[in-house]
Amino acid sequence: MSAGFNQNEIVPDNYKLLISEDQIQKRLKELGKQIANDFKGQKPILIGVLNGGFIVLADLIRYISIDLEIDFIRISSYGDKRESSGHIKILKPLSADIKERSVIVVEDIVDTGLSVKFLQNMFSAFDPKVLRFATLLNKPARNKIDADIHYIGFDIEDKYVVGYGLDDQQLKRNLRSIYFIE
Repeated sequence: MSAGFNQNEIVPDNYKLLISEDQIQKRLKELGKQIANDFKGQKPILIGVLNGGFIVLADLIRYISIDLEIDFIRISSYGDKRESSGHIKILKPLSADIKERSVIVVEDIVDTGLSVKFLQNMFSAFDPKVLRFATLLNKPARNKIDADIHYIGFDIEDKYVVGYGLDDQQLKRNLRSIYFIE
C-alpha cells in the first residue's frame, strides 16, 4: 500500500475496484516514456483539463524525461450530474500562448468525445505546431464522434467510474484507484 490514508475507509460498499493504483502508475510510466520519445528534442506544453485531469497530469509529467511546460483549462459539460449535458462551457481559459508549440491535452476520461472535439477545434484556432490528446480512460462504447486520442491509458466499459481525479458529485477524487459504481 502506498503512503497516505487508508482509502478503504472512504470507499462505499457499492464501489468495485476497476483499476488499481499500481496498474495506473505502470500505465502512466509507459505513456510518459512514449511521450518523451515522441517529443525528444522539443519542449511540449501539457494542458491539463480541470478538475479531474490534474491528478493524471501531475503523475504523468513525473514520467516524462524531457523538459516541458504545463498549463490548465477548465471546461464543464457535466455540472453535478453523472451524464454529460452535451453543452460545454469554458470555466477557466488557457493562459499560455500555444502558437507553433507542441501541445498535449491531458484528460482524465473521454466519454462521448464531445469535449475532446470542442478542445481540438478551439486549440487548433491558435495554430499549434502539433496538437495531441492523452487520456487515462476511454469509453469507446460511448464515443459519439471520432475523437483522435493519441495516448490512451485504458479502454473501459460504459460504467460510471470514480477515483483518481474522477468524482462522484465532487467527492472521491482523492481515491488512488479507480472504482465503478454498482
